[in-house]
Amino acid sequence: MTAYLTRHLQVLLASIGQMARNPGATVMTAAAIGVTLALPTLLYLITDNLERASAGFDKGAPVTLFLRKDLDKAGAQALARRLAQRPEVTASRFIDADAALAEFKQRSGLAAALDMLEGNPLPHSVVLDLSADEHTDFASRMLEELEADPDVSLAQSDLQWMRRLRAIVSLAQRGALLLAILLAVAVVVIISNTIRLAIVNRRDEIVIIKLIGGTDAFVRRPFLYSGFLQGLVGAVVAWVLIAGCLYLLGGPVDELSRLYGTEFRLVGLPLRDALLVLLCGGLLGWVASRWAVGRHLSRIEPR
Repeated sequence: MTAYLTRHLQVLLASIGQMARNPGATVMTAAAIGVTLALPTLLYLITDNLERASAGFDKGAPVTLFLRKDLDKAGAQALARRLAQRPEVTASRFIDADAALAEFKQRSGLAAALDMLEGNPLPHSVVLDLSADEHTDFASRMLEELEADPDVSLAQSDLQWMRRLRAIVSLAQRGALLLAILLAVAVVVIISNTIRLAIVNRRDEIVIIKLIGGTDAFVRRPFLYSGFLQGLVGAVVAWVLIAGCLYLLGGPVDELSRLYGTEFRLVGLPLRDALLVLLCGGLLGWVASRWAVGRHLSRIEPR
């Protein structure tokens, strides 16, 4: 067992030395592998951050009720108090039409144009905050019920928008999975081609090893280690690329979050996922080298 482990350690160090003696080829291969691994991982991170940002928005989403234009202020306030007594409503805010118009003038920059209107086109409105324990389906049924109220002209919420966002995120996650599969095949092709060239360059050495009794397993071992190391180094490059992309996106995302009054921050790869990327890179390298050696080694036999 000691001799077996020693031989594996020797082959591992020899493979590292072989890569160090060919820095140009090693860097190019690692860069190609790193880019192919970074693309689906970055897409996964973006969709994961989007899902995290939207988490909980579909629960407790505010419902805005635009009341009939001919409903007076007292009737609108009475409706707000009545709705506030419902158990699923945590808060009810009455918004006076004149106050809404004044706020719109201040925020829209259209005060001069709005002053030309003969009257206030905005109705009274009521904003309802629903319990965070209520699900999207329940909130949708409640929205339909409120729309049927004779005092309500229009009822709307962010539920439909959130459903569309979740559908987009789900589609992006499915796309990230498909992209990861396709690029995993590309990684296997890249590494297998590199191993094939290494086998061709060492053909005479392989013939001599077989002439003196070397087994296929003995010949295969350094190529397997070489493929594994190439995949591992490519995964490290992918991790560096992902960290750089998140660093470049962090500033704009923080600025956008500040403008919207939130404290959202991009989250990078957790340690578990980072280790998974490294493991996938090394495993893909091993599979690619195993495939390449299996195809080409049997064709090299002493004559």
